[in-house]
Amino acid sequence: MRQAATRRTRANAARLGLMAVPAAFFAVFFAWPVTAIVLRGLKADGTWHLGRVADVLLRPDIRHVLWFTTWQALASTALTLLLALPAAYVFARLDFPGKQVLRAVITVPFVLPTVVVGTAFLALVGHGGLLDELWGVRLDTTVWAILLAHVFFNYAVVVRTVGGLWAQLDPRQEEAARMLGASPLRAWRQVTLPALAPAVAAAALMVFLFTFTSFGVVQILGGPTFSTLEVEIYRQTSEVFDLTTAAVLTLLQFAAVGAILAVHAWTVRRRESTLRLVDASVTARRPRGTGQRALLAGVLATVALLLVLPLAVLVRRSLDAPGFAYYRALTDADGGTFLTAPLNAVWTSLEYAVAATAIALAVGGLAAAALARRDAGRLVRGFDALLMLPLGVSAVTVGFGFLIALDRPPLDLRESWILIPLAQALVGAPFVVRTMLPVLRAVDVRLREAASVLGASPWRVWREVDLPLVRRALLVAAGFAFAVSLGEFGATVFIARPDNPTLPVAVARLLSRPGELNYGQAMALSTILMVVCVAALLLLERVRVDRTGEF
Repeated sequence: MRQAATRRTRANAARLGLMAVPAAFFAVFFAWPVTAIVLRGLKADGTWHLGRVADVLLRPDIRHVLWFTTWQALASTALTLLLALPAAYVFARLDFPGKQVLRAVITVPFVLPTVVVGTAFLALVGHGGLLDELWGVRLDTTVWAILLAHVFFNYAVVVRTVGGLWAQLDPRQEEAARMLGASPLRAWRQVTLPALAPAVAAAALMVFLFTFTSFGVVQILGGPTFSTLEVEIYRQTSEVFDLTTAAVLTLLQFAAVGAILAVHAWTVRRRESTLRLVDASVTARRPRGTGQRALLAGVLATVALLLVLPLAVLVRRSLDAPGFAYYRALTDADGGTFLTAPLNAVWTSLEYAVAATAIALAVGGLAAAALARRDAGRLVRGFDALLMLPLGVSAVTVGFGFLIALDRPPLDLRESWILIPLAQALVGAPFVVRTMLPVLRAVDVRLREAASVLGASPWRVWREVDLPLVRRALLVAAGFAFAVSLGEFGATVFIARPDNPTLPVAVARLLSRPGELNYGQAMALSTILMVVCVAALLLLERVRVDRTGEF
């Protein structure tokens, strides 16, 4: 008994030690900058302006922003579920040639930066876009362009989350209901749907979170007409310089995101604790009957029109000028928007993304190791939820908070190159945690206990037991962190310097300038960024950690 208590004490001490570095990282580079910018907005000239909170919330323009942010997120979520759930069934239950390639294709949009997504849809539905050329139809500066772009971006979230679980549900339960006289629809509604409900809820909540905090897509496609909370925070901070309004909106978004993440965590725990799964490799079959073949054809058509077409149009637009003129123009510094050639943004972004990936792996890996035990208490579960906050809290606030908080010794980083990788790592680290945590929890705890009994230290247990088993998951996490860091825009737009812009910032600045050459260069840079992200995704597919399609 005494030895067991000693081992538990050592394990708890090791867990706290592992949590120390991620906790310090998020405290210094997330909580502190966000708190600094909020306090700067609510307290000016040494006086608190708490009375202005109600004034801000009662303003008609702010209420319109809140209403639009909420209803477009609800509409985007509903539309995404409507279009993606059939694809989730296809990937879960049907086996067909090219399935793995199609799986990679539908995941490409999710790892693309929002700036590239906005640019791709601008080339499709904007002024001079494909629809404008063919039929004179323009959807830019309309809500439909925003909704379609959100579906494009989040399609894979539903397919991966719901389809991965659907593939592991035992089909014999539904078949048994059919044999007892239930119709196909009733069997699905009463047997399969309740089992899928937690996954559908989790996917819907994640789509709602991503669209509720949408920034790059709305800024590019919405124009001055539409504004989400994130876009309005950016405008109030950088254009109007009304920090009080920006602080109030940041707190409001923070509260909303916290509530969404709390509900999401509940759905995930419910999913983990109530399901009995089977090997996914035995549930998929060749399409049988007209209905399944028609469904497969419909999913393929949806993927082609909604996911592939915008990217194809983006590439075509980048090649419109003869002799690759837009790409060659990227090597010239015009002294206007940039102080360097736009093409240099490629190498700058790659360098920053590599550094951010290393930071995210270190922070996220330690956090995942600390959270791996299923008997974690409320404190550890709360820490898990806090790690997800950077995905939903205003990146604009974080970026501007960096400039406000990290401006004096010992952390005067405003002129340091590391500032951008730190901001990017804040977004990459949660993906590392979410990728590695399920794999770490799947490691047989008896292996760790045996190593501890034989006298191995916690560090040696991790090195000798966990690391060999999670190496592939670590590679997947690195790929995700790299792709996400490469496309980070909300925080980077504040801290990237004109002589060293990242690719997303360079694309946004080119789009903000009039002229065909600037537009063409934006398309060319977006295509380069897309190619780099697709290459990272293909590497992810080669080291996938399971056969369900989930990472």
